[in-house]
Amino acid sequence: MSDDARWVLPRGSAARDGWDLVVDAETPGWRHTGLSVVALGDGQRREVSAPDREHLVVPLSGSVLVESGADRAELAGRDSVFAGPTDVTYVASGRDLSLTATGGPARVAVCSAVTTAGDLPPTPSFRHLAAAEVPVELRGAGAASREVRNFGIPGVLEADSLIACEVVTPAGNWSSYPPHKHDEERPGVETELEEIYYFEVQVTEGSPQSSADPNPDPVGYQRVYGTADRPIDVLAEVRSGDVVLVPHGWHGPSMAPPGYDLYYLNVMAGPGAERAWLICDDPAHGWVRATWEGQAVDPRLPLGGNR
Repeated sequence: MSDDARWVLPRGSAARDGWDLVVDAETPGWRHTGLSVVALGDGQRREVSAPDREHLVVPLSGSVLVESGADRAELAGRDSVFAGPTDVTYVASGRDLSLTATGGPARVAVCSAVTTAGDLPPTPSFRHLAAAEVPVELRGAGAASREVRNFGIPGVLEADSLIACEVVTPAGNWSSYPPHKHDEERPGVETELEEIYYFEVQVTEGSPQSSADPNPDPVGYQRVYGTADRPIDVLAEVRSGDVVLVPHGWHGPSMAPPGYDLYYLNVMAGPGAERAWLICDDPAHGWVRATWEGQAVDPRLPLGGNR
């Protein structure tokens, strides 16, 4: 495996201990963020114990009960990641939690970020953010239009270092564009954040393939490339359940080919004291933002409603 290939985790390649996906400190080259995904049958329960991490529970499909000590939250969930925002629950460092599928099977993502003893809040916290409270941002314009569900960003969810959101890109559009990076601490300009991209892809509803092919194989693409002093070179074809890790460097575009809608869950954290998503565009491509002026946002958005 080349050094660059280790940043691409096809579905099933990072399964561990009954989880479909585990990215954590045991993943080579990874330090600050984590993501675990599990499929649960109705009533099935899964424990999560990582006292040095804060957690954010995101149902990908189905509903789930989250419990931590005396706190509990019923997350109504959704049919799929393309159906709209979901309830989420935040659990602070120092607390165990459990997940139980309710009302049918569920697929659940657990985002996490490493904290230290000195970073623990004075009292452990637990917050349930309902889907109706999730800010939905329509970012970009024209073929760079995408839908961003900002449930785990500063100003929406209080956390120690964890930042998370999900992005839906309609078929034929580009997102994470122009390419940008956040791998240096430059006060007020850029924050150092490693990032996880977890993907799901669907055949566009109503397309001929959605009814003609009983086994469609929808795909998307993700680009990551380095700076002169920190090389990295990834161009990945991604399918549902695949992950691309961004340890540093420019990343984008995330590409949804015609006929296939693209979803990704982003999980970010870093070593800096400031919890902020501060980025800089690749100067070779940043000019594209000016082309959005006068262009309308793609009328297909928001893909799942709840604007």
